[in-house]
Amino acid sequence: MGNVGRPRNQTARREALVSAAGRAIAERGLEGLRIKDIADAAGVSQGSVLYYYPDLDGLVLEVHRGAVEGYLSARQQAYDEAPSQDAAARLRALLDSGLPGDPDDAVHGLLYELHRRAGRSPGHAELMTSLFAREVALYATALEVGAATGVFTLAGTAQDLAHGLVALEDGYGLHIISHNAALRPERIRQLITAHARAVTGCAEL
Repeated sequence: MGNVGRPRNQTARREALVSAAGRAIAERGLEGLRIKDIADAAGVSQGSVLYYYPDLDGLVLEVHRGAVEGYLSARQQAYDEAPSQDAAARLRALLDSGLPGDPDDAVHGLLYELHRRAGRSPGHAELMTSLFAREVALYATALEVGAATGVFTLAGTAQDLAHGLVALEDGYGLHIISHNAALRPERIRQLITAHARAVTGCAEL
């Protein structure tokens, strides 16, 4: 069992506990999550967890915030690393980064688990709404650039099409995480890429 050690910096201790809580949630789920589970994952006492996070809900909210920021950062990086002059390659990079790689994808599994709190917690609802809006903005930018350079012939507004692509990712991703044997990850990637090809008129996708 790993130990978070005793960093002098309180920020480092909090980050270590948030990371441990994320692992505990990914392994056990939110239902019945206990301070003990987080302490065990962090290799510290329950008192140490409670010292920094007296409220378990507050710690879970921090896990959600960190998961959202990490996921968005990875998507932005995938987009930025694709050739800037190749609109189709940049859109493909977004499509590739938005779906779980397999049913055991830890990042997507954690996000889906945390999103379940949105209906009962304004803080979690805000994070889920923000994630969706920022993903839509990424897609809208990719679509607008492709249209402006003549690579895409959009079947609707960039904003509307971006909403549809993110919603498809969310829906298909849930089927992957839920082990739906009728929708394997590779098949889902083919389906969402075919949709993107249809709404952009770009055969290169």
